Amino acid sequence: MKKLIILGLALVLVFGGLVFFNKEEHTANDHIKIRVGATPVPHSELLNLVKEDLLKEGIELEVVEFTDYITPNIALSDGNIDANFFQHLPYLEAFSEEHQLKLKSIGSVHVEPLGLYSSKYKSIEEVKAGSLIAIPSDAVNGGRALILLENNGIIQLKAGSGLEATEKDIIENPLNLKFKAVEAAQLPRILKDVDGAIINGNYALEAGISPKDDALILEDGQSPYANIVTVRSGDVDRDSLKILVKTLQSEKVKTFISQNYGGGVVEAFSIPDQAKD
Repeated sequence: MKKLIILGLALVLVFGGLVFFNKEEHTANDHIKIRVGATPVPHSELLNLVKEDLLKEGIELEVVEFTDYITPNIALSDGNIDANFFQHLPYLEAFSEEHQLKLKSIGSVHVEPLGLYSSKYKSIEEVKAGSLIAIPSDAVNGGRALILLENNGIIQLKAGSGLEATEKDIIENPLNLKFKAVEAAQLPRILKDVDGAIINGNYALEAGISPKDDALILEDGQSPYANIVTVRSGDVDRDSLKILVKTLQSEKVKTFISQNYGGGVVEAFSIPDQAKD
């Protein structure tokens, strides 16, 4: 009987612990608190924009800023944050596979068109043979950069090279361009040291570069690389995180994007007619 009692208490503690860890964290005001990791522009700005809207839903949002593309997914997987908002789906899938993480997208918010920028050339027609072009060093955005060049007739990639194309997949390069892989966040800083750099939209905006006005070539609004809200696989049905996505996919956010980013950010969601009324 004594052993049965001890076993029963152990089960209570185990299941009690499971229930505890699955509960939402509450604040002193009995609001549900969520911590969301994000890169500064535009992700943190959009999250801060909807803070008050979330508070009306009983959700207190803490924005945790990151300045790289690696730490936010590790922090999410480790449970240090509840969600992150900084990446597109191809990057998430490649990163999760490489690091064996169980992370999922729960909604798209916007696209940040990738662009080619230069402090030496004013147009793509001016780019000289042998120019050195810096591209993002991660596999997905590096491939995306090469696809941007191919779509604009500057290089040609081997058929079937896919989203993770590399320099080895280039089969035609009439200008004999040279490529240098650089960590994405550093690209604006080394722009003056190369002939051109293909920069992610958020890092261009943070550096005061206007994608609409300054890019020699730029992805269009049909880009498949929509930025997403990412959570741990076990949290895809958490109500607070579903509300977070709904709040980001709002008319308020759509209007803010169109008025503040000059084409450097484009919404990647549709709003039901009844939600506009």
